[in-house]
Amino acid sequence: MPKTPRARKPIPAFKSEADERAFWATADSTEYVDWSAATVMQFPNLRPSSTAISVRLPDTLLTELKLLANERDVPYQSLLKVYLTDRVQAERRRQRRRAEA
Repeated sequence: MPKTPRARKPIPAFKSEADERAFWATADSTEYVDWSAATVMQFPNLRPSSTAISVRLPDTLLTELKLLANERDVPYQSLLKVYLTDRVQAERRRQRRRAEA
């Protein structure tokens, strides 16, 4: 016997994106959305959100960073993000190893 489709709850109206985020963090989406009818989507042009910050660096460090970036033909800010990402991941791995020991 095929299953009969169950009634879905209506998705409430939200006052803000924060309210919507809080709702979906705790709600069971299967009560609101028929996922059997979902299709796979690709969003190739999405970029992660970013926040502008101000960091004071010694002039010599900034000069070295710009020289390295120039050698690699990339913007120095992009190179800095790569370096920071690598270092943060290394620190996280080190913390996990310490926690497992």
